[in-house]
Amino acid sequence: MNVAIVTDSTAYLPAELVRSGSVPITVVPLHIVMGGKQHREGVDVTVEDLSAALRTFTPLSTSRPPPQAFLDAYEAAAASGASHIVSIHISSAMSGTCESARLAAADSPVPVDVVDSRSLGMAMGFAVLSAAEAAASGADPATIARIARTRAAAAKVAFYVDTLEYLRRGGRIAAASALVGSAFSIKPILTLVDGTIRPLEKVRTASRALARVTELISSAANDVIASGGQVDIAVQHLDAQVRAEALAQTLRERVPGVGEVVVAELGAVVGSHAGPGTLAAVASPRPRP
Repeated sequence: MNVAIVTDSTAYLPAELVRSGSVPITVVPLHIVMGGKQHREGVDVTVEDLSAALRTFTPLSTSRPPPQAFLDAYEAAAASGASHIVSIHISSAMSGTCESARLAAADSPVPVDVVDSRSLGMAMGFAVLSAAEAAASGADPATIARIARTRAAAAKVAFYVDTLEYLRRGGRIAAASALVGSAFSIKPILTLVDGTIRPLEKVRTASRALARVTELISSAANDVIASGGQVDIAVQHLDAQVRAEALAQTLRERVPGVGEVVVAELGAVVGSHAGPGTLAAVASPRPRP
């Protein structure tokens, strides 16, 4: 059985990882509206464009891909010889992307299993990569979908934002909370719980936030290794390459036996809510045989 893998742009998979697998991964972009003009994430809008828009208070909004975008991807996969498709997407609690995929699946020329990852970023991205590996090994669609769900659910995520202002603008926190946070230099550490972003801890100063993110992710990764498992780590950022590289190096040193350590930039959809300076780290256990 020839199973194709489809995902969306909020996986933020580095291009080299998408190209390196024996099973191609099709990425369908979400949309961002910037100053009244619609763009496709990762296609016709850059992170530099986003950062400039955020700093100049340009109105921003995001939207899911239309069902036709998924149908086009499914039809292309079928035309290339796929007999089945596994389509893995951002949490339905944060986006209507899964709904668009399911609507398209009803008209697909081949069967489609739509997987709600209940996550985003490389917590989803590693699940997509494992799904592609399973497809390359000849696994059936149900097994591939199960592997993707299991790996996404097992990932541990911790991230912080450099300022609460962008969360306030997007309606994610109250204006009063943003004012207090800015006044006292509070850096909230956030996580993913059942497909939604939740506050985990509050610390003061960026250095303390980075130290705590490092502690949380290295501890989670070392627990996996101590139990006989394998784990990969990702550090993702928006306009914070130097700090992201430093965090990745520290995690390499603190997690002996770690597998992949990926550093990648977040895109416009997540970045429009989190803002420049955001840093996220993911510990993703590999599926066990």
